[in-house]
Amino acid sequence: MRESIGARGEVLDSASPELGDLRRQTLVLRSRIRRALEDLLVSERLAAAFQDRIITERGGRYVVPLRADHRGQVKGFIHDESASGQTLYLEPVAVLERNNELQALQRQEQREVERVLRRLSRAVRQASAELGENQEVLARLDLLSAAGQFALRSGGVAPQLAEGPVVELRQARHPLLLFTGDGSPRDRPAVPVDLLLGEDSDTLVISGPNTGGKTVALKTAGLLVLMVRSGLPVPCRPDSRVGLFGKVFADIGDEQSIEEDLSTFSGHLTRIGQILEQADGDSLVLLDEAGTGTDPAEGGALAMAVLDSLRDRGARTIVTTHLNLVKGYAQIETGVENAAVEFDEQTLAPTYRLHYGIPGASSAFTIARRLGLPEDVLERAGGYLRDEEREGLNLLERLNRLRKELEQDRVEAAELRRRAHQERERRKALLTELEEKKRGILEKATRRGEQMVRETEGRLKTLLKEAGAAAPDTAAKARIGGEFRDVREDLARRRPAPPRRGLVPKEVAVGEILRVPALGAEAEVARVQGKEAELLVQGKKLRLLLADLEQFSPRRFRGKAPASRVRSAVTRDVFNPRLMLVGQRAEDALLLLDRFLDDALLQGQEQLEVVHGAGEGILRRVVRDYLGGHRAVKAFHAADLAHGGNNVTVVELRG
Repeated sequence: MRESIGARGEVLDSASPELGDLRRQTLVLRSRIRRALEDLLVSERLAAAFQDRIITERGGRYVVPLRADHRGQVKGFIHDESASGQTLYLEPVAVLERNNELQALQRQEQREVERVLRRLSRAVRQASAELGENQEVLARLDLLSAAGQFALRSGGVAPQLAEGPVVELRQARHPLLLFTGDGSPRDRPAVPVDLLLGEDSDTLVISGPNTGGKTVALKTAGLLVLMVRSGLPVPCRPDSRVGLFGKVFADIGDEQSIEEDLSTFSGHLTRIGQILEQADGDSLVLLDEAGTGTDPAEGGALAMAVLDSLRDRGARTIVTTHLNLVKGYAQIETGVENAAVEFDEQTLAPTYRLHYGIPGASSAFTIARRLGLPEDVLERAGGYLRDEEREGLNLLERLNRLRKELEQDRVEAAELRRRAHQERERRKALLTELEEKKRGILEKATRRGEQMVRETEGRLKTLLKEAGAAAPDTAAKARIGGEFRDVREDLARRRPAPPRRGLVPKEVAVGEILRVPALGAEAEVARVQGKEAELLVQGKKLRLLLADLEQFSPRRFRGKAPASRVRSAVTRDVFNPRLMLVGQRAEDALLLLDRFLDDALLQGQEQLEVVHGAGEGILRRVVRDYLGGHRAVKAFHAADLAHGGNNVTVVELRG
């Protein structure tokens, strides 16, 4: 088959050897005829006889354009002439026989083509069953492809299938509102509508002004239910639910017919009668403008009776109306729900939104006033209304205005709530990110500090070994031990604090037991100075801010005894910025000096004096070596000669 028929449906030369041979002969003959005619056209003797130097065809035969006033100059047969009669299309005698031969070859080719097509038709007929099955498969694949393309372009989804007769189409859109006639998307997006006919209600009455979208909502419900029944995706929200109705009936549009002698009203009644004969509990019925075309009172009564009959049969019904009787019926009857289409009275434009629980006002007077109908006519029209009718219309319009205002407030509140939630989530994410960064930085710094301590420990041990091997130097050992302790305490203060388990103390007392989160240990308060406290931790002293401590609840105390142990020979009730070390051993002097510096820092002192005397200079050297390694010491130097000279060291502390 592929060797016989081309992609455009033409019969190929390879369909049969005879056909290929005939077409090759035809091609050669055409070439010869054209060469003969070209020689004739370029002849200088006949140059003036031809209108143009072109070769064309008439009736399947090659001809040349000859000037009418040169008739007879070239022998041949005239096949046609131009509309003006100035040009004759002549078949010269020189190519007559070859044109005849070309015609014969074309007839033979046509007969061979027909023979090939008959042969192929017989082959197709013999495989008709298989081809029919293939056609069905291709049609199914084409349908699935079209359904998929429609779903992608329209945002169509497969809604949930309900077991009972339920219509819950949320954010539904009619497909014809999404695309133009040629399938391209419309410039303006379609306004989605919620169509809800659930298990608690069997009838939905849609009311409101003309051009508000009542009929479009009705058609959308019917079309989308049929699409779901056919297995097609529908443009709605994925959480929509639709029952598989066995029957869908619709009375939409004007059934007026002059030929059948049907008025608008009688056409509606005929269709409704047919629906009542067939409707049952598996039916969805769509009625447009129920009760119109006759007296409003009688039409409304008929419409309510039809709805009663459909409800008795168990059918689900969606009806549109302008009649107040039908709107009141929906408001009173259980299982019947009102819905109103929204209409902007300022712009006279429908918004196509559907609101449930309240009937819609027709707004005929409002629309007429906006469109410029004379005010005296509107006043007369209002005068023809009964008081109760006028009050009912005013009430409906007020209710609709109130509903619109409430809807606007609800939308604004939802937007504010959404923004607040976004801001809260953004702040939460930002705080989490900052905490993670802070934790990472602290962990990195802690690891670095621990590494430095380990390196320092190694160096100190090496130095101590070397010092012990060379000569015992008590002052050097004390200085190195003090530096080592300072490094460990600084690292402990910089370590990230574990989660708090107690309260941050606002005030503390001497002898009170507090918890130090950074060390994971308890400490006793030895002294309080403003927002700082001097603590005793396992025999060592620390100075920390109150904010870095935790207070037990209830508060705990060790009594007064520990407070007395805190005081030593160098501790005074009134701090003395001058320390006497004359006559002290190096080890004792360093302990007193360390306590003296701590007390000075707690008292906020900036300058101190350490009296160590002259002697052999050992005590002076030990003191100054220690001061040189203390992190709180800004500078130190010998005192003036008038104040002791080299026997006294003046110490300046960091602020």
